[in-house]
Amino acid sequence: MEVKAQPAAGRHAILIGVLCGTGAAFGWAAGFVAAKHGISVGFSAADLALHRFLWSGLLLMPIVLRDGIADLGGIGWGRGLVMSVLSGPPQAMIAYTGFLLVPLGHGTTIQPACAALSGLILATLVLGERPTGQRILGGATIIAGLLVFGFESITTIGSHGVGGDLLFATAGLFWATFGILLRHWRVSGTRAVAAVGALSVLVFAPLYALFVGYDGLLRMGLAENLLQVVVQGILAGMLPIYMFARAVILLGAGRAATFPALVPGFSLIIGYLTLGVVPSIPQLIGLVIVVIGFRFVVR
Repeated sequence: MEVKAQPAAGRHAILIGVLCGTGAAFGWAAGFVAAKHGISVGFSAADLALHRFLWSGLLLMPIVLRDGIADLGGIGWGRGLVMSVLSGPPQAMIAYTGFLLVPLGHGTTIQPACAALSGLILATLVLGERPTGQRILGGATIIAGLLVFGFESITTIGSHGVGGDLLFATAGLFWATFGILLRHWRVSGTRAVAAVGALSVLVFAPLYALFVGYDGLLRMGLAENLLQVVVQGILAGMLPIYMFARAVILLGAGRAATFPALVPGFSLIIGYLTLGVVPSIPQLIGLVIVVIGFRFVVR
């Protein structure tokens, strides 16, 4: 039987979709590495959260203003506040605090892994989706990979390492809950990010100024602050959301769901090239197991 060649336009769309999905994963990974670096040089978790959401919030504010600030761009202030807690500054501060306690490889793998695992469980409990056998196998595989990280924390890092792992697990649970609510409320990712950004500008930034102050940011100097503005605010902020949404449109949700699985690997590569961070053998083993689990979960 003759197989028809795929039209050039279709191949082009697939290529653009793959590039967008890969670019989104790279941006998220760069954000993890920049956060670890920022914590290491003296930024607080609140400082990094400000950089992560304030600048993207200012850039996306016109969308909220266009759609109506009275109801937060059509999302509503109540839902917006919930989404801001689950995916905005509070969630980011939980993750950034984890980097005070554990190595880069723990955070960059545990958070996405727990997000995928929590998403699978919440989709079953909240949305009524029946998990397939492959997804159950994937979830069990992810748990096995997480246990490897937990074993390393207990045996080589100590109780504070376990605490750091739990912070990243909590951040992953928050992110998964955010994703489930987006589906339940039928809110697009772009509108949600714009609403969270607006709340970051209107609520988080004033609270930061009142309770934290800008002394820490000023002490870090211009170069370090600009690095966080570019990486956290753009490369890991608004840009990956747009690129991932584009990948979903061009490739479909099923194919696009595989790209977040690239984040842990990209993070370790970027961390090695920029910070000289060499992952331990248990971290590499745990990463491989988790990535295998990802592959089953997204099928």
